[in-house]
Amino acid sequence: MYAFELHKAESLAKAAALLAQTGGKALAGGQSLVAAMKLRLAVPGALVDLSAVPELKGIRKEGDAVVIGAMTRHAEVAASDVVKAAIPALSALAEGIGDRQVRNMGTLGGSLANNDPAADYPAAALGLGATINTNKRKIGADEFFKGMYETALADGEIITSVSFPVPKKAAYAKFPQPASRFALVGVFVAQTAAGVRVAVTGAASAVHRSQAMEQALAKSFTADAAKAVKIEAKGLNSDLHGSAAYRAHLVSVLAARAVAASG
Repeated sequence: MYAFELHKAESLAKAAALLAQTGGKALAGGQSLVAAMKLRLAVPGALVDLSAVPELKGIRKEGDAVVIGAMTRHAEVAASDVVKAAIPALSALAEGIGDRQVRNMGTLGGSLANNDPAADYPAAALGLGATINTNKRKIGADEFFKGMYETALADGEIITSVSFPVPKKAAYAKFPQPASRFALVGVFVAQTAAGVRVAVTGAASAVHRSQAMEQALAKSFTADAAKAVKIEAKGLNSDLHGSAAYRAHLVSVLAARAVAASG
């Protein structure tokens, strides 16, 4: 590790001021950022620790949505009675992230801001049509995820909370990479007030919606309908863990499992 400045913010306003002053990066759970810094894939000169900022914590029900603070740990989402009652698929997704250490350190906001192409939370946000709230604005999930490790966040902009609309039905199914527990492919399926949404993570360079799967499930929300969809392999990832064709096949398999699990 190299030398850098570490600042601890005690309020959202102070965190924003420190980021503007130092030009550094926000530190949430650190599960991705610190590892990247060790490998010199990220070399910020300053970090602003958000762990003591009260405005970024908590889980609550607001109307037809569950609002989760950006600094809420994965383990807290998994254990939340509010989440279990309103969106059990989100609780189950959080329980399947990484290992116990990662779940007790990693945060919702950190995961979304990092936007790893194989992360689980981006699939939930996109699949549920969530709204990402920041210290400056509200961003719909369809506009938030821009590409590999790329989001709509501006420099110094801080995610404060995420509002997840409560779906009629939803479930998440993933084929985990055995070592990292990231998704080789993960599929989040939801029946929402606006229609069926299907978000895929791990299969391509960034989380994305599958229009072919959404169209099929809009006609028949069944596992058989999902299995019958042939996903195009072009543009999907191909590496030592699996070919593009294999990942394309997994999308249909996992979508079918998610539909069956959605009850």
